[in-house]
Amino acid sequence: MGKGDDVLVVDDDPGARALLRRCLSEDGFRVREAETEEQALAIAADSDLGLITLDIHLEGGSGFDMARKLRGLTPAPIIIVSAGDDVVDRIVGLELGADDYITKPFHTRELMARVHCILRRAQRPSAAPGPAAARDGPGCTVLRFDGMAAIPDQFELFDRNGKLCDLTTGDFKLLNAFLRHPRRILSRERLMDLVGGQTWTPLDRTIDNQVARLRKKIEKNPHSPRLIKTVRGVGYLLACSVEWDEETDAEAG
Repeated sequence: MGKGDDVLVVDDDPGARALLRRCLSEDGFRVREAETEEQALAIAADSDLGLITLDIHLEGGSGFDMARKLRGLTPAPIIIVSAGDDVVDRIVGLELGADDYITKPFHTRELMARVHCILRRAQRPSAAPGPAAARDGPGCTVLRFDGMAAIPDQFELFDRNGKLCDLTTGDFKLLNAFLRHPRRILSRERLMDLVGGQTWTPLDRTIDNQVARLRKKIEKNPHSPRLIKTVRGVGYLLACSVEWDEETDAEAG
């Protein structure tokens, strides 16, 4: 998707819709708006959308139910934009297939940065499948591990058969944190910091849920993981080597 493609803004707050419309239209996107589930589903069913922003706290309905329905109608990436900063809401939203979650009030530059990040990840290479097809020039780093290949600049992961994996932005950020610190024990607090999450507390299960979801996508047997190992009472560790296509040092610390 490039500038000029349709973005659906779903929010029952006229002020929030106006702000999102201004941010997106000033950056060249065509903005369509919906304030009810009925309107949103009708637009999604009849349009070739490039992106959806969705407020999950809609009056008279459940944004989570709508997210599930939208995901069944369109492959367009979904960014949840909500006034709620509850950890459970974040987890449920991401598990329903949302690609990102941003809380109100938000900085417009952060919103647009996330939009462009999501859209870069959603782009698919037009050549034959595999990481070589996705590389668009020098300086594109490919991280190879256990027969798979990750391209951080494009938020893409190719599986052991060379097919593009369906990872959300949150999934890829977590994977990238492990790939840049292979064979090192990472605490939940450290992982939360690396993926840019909120402050971690001992009872917070966000990272545990994200790890469980990532295992389903990269482990040969998620019920007996051998790539992402649990270090009881401490955190997690990526138990394999990682090869870098270019001479780029892994993040220190």
